[in-house]
Amino acid sequence: MLAWPDGTWTPLLFGGEAELPSAVLLPPEGDTLTGHQAWQAAVSAPDRFIPAPRQSPEQHLSIAGQQVEVVDLVAATLRRVAAHAQDTVGFPLQDVRLVVPAGWGPRRRTWLRHAAHRAGLPQPRLVEAPVAVAGHLLATGVQLPVGAFIVVCDVGAGAEVSVLRRGPAGFEVLATLADPAAGGTAIDDALAATLAATSPPQGDGQRWALAASVGAAKHALAGRAAVTVPLPDASAVVLTAGLLEQAAQPVLQRVADLTAEAIAAAEVSVQDVAGVYCVGGVARLPLLQKVLTESLPLMPIVVAEPATAAVRGAADVGAVDAAAAAVSSEGEPVPPVRRAAGIAVPGFASLGLISQFLLTAEWHGALMYRQAWLNWGELAMAAVFAMIASLGAGTVLASALAARPTTTPVSPGSQIGTGILASASLAVAVAGMYAVVGSLYIGEPVNGFLRWALLPVVPVVAAAAVMALVAARQWRIPQGGWSRLLAFPTGSVVTAGLGMLLIQYSVTADRWPNMVLWIDIAGRVGGALLGVGTVMAVVSQPVLRLILGAPLAVITAALVSWPATGMLGAIYAVAVAVWWLRQLWTRLLRPHTPARLPG
Repeated sequence: MLAWPDGTWTPLLFGGEAELPSAVLLPPEGDTLTGHQAWQAAVSAPDRFIPAPRQSPEQHLSIAGQQVEVVDLVAATLRRVAAHAQDTVGFPLQDVRLVVPAGWGPRRRTWLRHAAHRAGLPQPRLVEAPVAVAGHLLATGVQLPVGAFIVVCDVGAGAEVSVLRRGPAGFEVLATLADPAAGGTAIDDALAATLAATSPPQGDGQRWALAASVGAAKHALAGRAAVTVPLPDASAVVLTAGLLEQAAQPVLQRVADLTAEAIAAAEVSVQDVAGVYCVGGVARLPLLQKVLTESLPLMPIVVAEPATAAVRGAADVGAVDAAAAAVSSEGEPVPPVRRAAGIAVPGFASLGLISQFLLTAEWHGALMYRQAWLNWGELAMAAVFAMIASLGAGTVLASALAARPTTTPVSPGSQIGTGILASASLAVAVAGMYAVVGSLYIGEPVNGFLRWALLPVVPVVAAAAVMALVAARQWRIPQGGWSRLLAFPTGSVVTAGLGMLLIQYSVTADRWPNMVLWIDIAGRVGGALLGVGTVMAVVSQPVLRLILGAPLAVITAALVSWPATGMLGAIYAVAVAVWWLRQLWTRLLRPHTPARLPG
């Protein structure tokens, strides 16, 4: 798995698959074959094939009369992964994380570090598989408060069941039990024995060919009722889901027994377990859930893409920092003090714009037929800034309350959702107040004021309502918490607000002959700043801001005039709406879409 600091990720594919078998084969000449290539060559050179070198208890193996260190065999697979990753991203790897079983002691962990070193990798960070899975659950929005107990059933080639408790500083493994004969390898052996009963394989080459066919058929049966399995030197046979369940039943029953034993070893009551989460390749089999449900008074949950869940958790894919996430009992970090600037800046900007809007109205006509020329764009921006400030303030307060220990039945997610809705309602009320006060002060009908004050904030209110629903139902916690999600870029507010102030000055200032040039320049500069602020709201990458900001600044500077003031304000209101909708889509609704590779 390739992961970047912003939480985006891309799976490494080997032959179109995201999983690479650990098998290796030492040919008489040339480089060591790994993965599917090793399996394909096993038929012709069975004496040089090792299906699972990591599971070997020996330090050295005799392969075709040659003594080979097991650590070199594992290093061959790691070397292939490292080379493929470096070729994919185009630069050397900077951070390497390897997932290890929780039951591994210091000797085996040191052994794996030696394998990584021989593969040419930087010093790796070892992450225990159940801890990585628990981190992945948090990243995908699963609510696990401090003090909660969970069970992770990792059923791959073998089985490892761990009981974890979430503490203030992260997850702690309370107990872990493993059985290499309670996983996919044992199921494959049972299926192979059943299929080979009528036509036993002749020699190790045919045995490995049968094992490869059985493994592929087992995975295919996860979504089919029957598959055809080719047999070496014999007619193909049909493998049904019934035969698979018959072979897997005793193996998966052992997984259920391990789960009960692990809970007992952790001295935890079954009623205190918040959830049982199944990962690993065998978790795709529906029979695993059935067996666990029949053996335990718990409903097991199969994690999405169970074969790669531990890897994604170890890579912190979309996850918040562990220390920050642990501050809150429900995974909601306490908002930092600097969030106050994100509230005060748009709040004061809104007050400044609405004040200038009311105090600098341009009057035309005679005494009985006077008409006010108003900068409707300035009113729209004042309403939008009020919305930004209100949502920021309400979310920060709700997040701070959610992070405090409480005995009330109201969940932190409900508090945050209520805070978002209350803040949006307050902002709409403020925008409506701007319209009513403006109508009374200017003495014009309120229709136009309401239209320019309320319509620009409607898309933001809709996005906030969806966010409130997500928070209240606790479907997902965004990276960094809700207060960070709703923290609108302060630089955009300052730049665009200053631009609109200059625009209003340029169209309403007394045009003395010696000041005309400077007044016009102020207006053009204000238009350019408004364009730059618009780009800052829509685009976050500095390079794209530079590329898009220059032409838009020129366009908005050229548009500065009385008739176009409303258009300029509307442009910025649309940009703010786009920012909110993007936050809703990329951070909540679809937060884990794989990123495009650099370049």
